Amino acid sequence: MASSRMLQPASIDIDAAARYYQLTLYLKSAEEIQIGRLGRFLFQAGFYIYTGSAKKGISSRVARHLRKEKKLRWHIDYLLERAEVVDVAVFGDDKSECELASLALSRPTAEVPAKGFGASDCRCESHLVYLGNELDC
Repeated sequence: MASSRMLQPASIDIDAAARYYQLTLYLKSAEEIQIGRLGRFLFQAGFYIYTGSAKKGISSRVARHLRKEKKLRWHIDYLLERAEVVDVAVFGDDKSECELASLALSRPTAEVPAKGFGASDCRCESHLVYLGNELDC
């Protein structure tokens, strides 16, 4: 089960050289959510990994994701209205955003909950992966 504490921007140590990040999210109960113009999708309860990038200002990008009050701009913003961020990992240039998303999708319980989520500027199936109710670390 997810931690009951919300991550705070100040509690995360982010390497300024990092360019990519993965948010581990927890959604308490299944919900149908409209994801901007991408469409309406049923998101099952459980854990998700979202892979994103920030060429500059990764600390600001992650802090924005952790804030509850924000203008809805990216696909992830719509899901974050309902899901809780339980972990943040950051990465340098050794793997691309798409490679990281592909690695998340290769996990044993991984499924794509919404085709095209976070992947409107690439050919990936999705940058959001559903993992089920247990993290398979």
